[in-house]
Amino acid sequence: MGITIRKHRRNLSYEDAATLDELWAIAKQFDRSFYREWKDHWDERGYDEYIVVTEGRLPYCESPEQYVCRMETRREILAVLALCTEKQRERFLLHALYDLSYEEVGKICGCSDVAVLKSIKAVRKKFLKFFG
Repeated sequence: MGITIRKHRRNLSYEDAATLDELWAIAKQFDRSFYREWKDHWDERGYDEYIVVTEGRLPYCESPEQYVCRMETRREILAVLALCTEKQRERFLLHALYDLSYEEVGKICGCSDVAVLKSIKAVRKKFLKFFG
């Protein structure tokens, strides 16, 4: 009797084994080899460092140049924020970092949404003046 089992796009036939137990042993061995192959060539594109990085399998590690650029940008942003008043800085950061609306920032800070709008515009002007 010929029994064929299709597993992972491959055929396993009963004719390859003498008993049903032997067929299951072959199937288990096939699963192990398939898993090893899948680990090496997942996503049917083969192992590629680009795939590993883009799929988030490796931890991100920035280059020294990227680190220096990030730190310079951070210092420049902090320098502009240092020129602002405490209320302007607080309102701007709530709006920019947490994506809160003017009304939500106004409720948190205890002021109107117009006051929040004016504070954010003042901070933006300072950024444009500093970077412009």
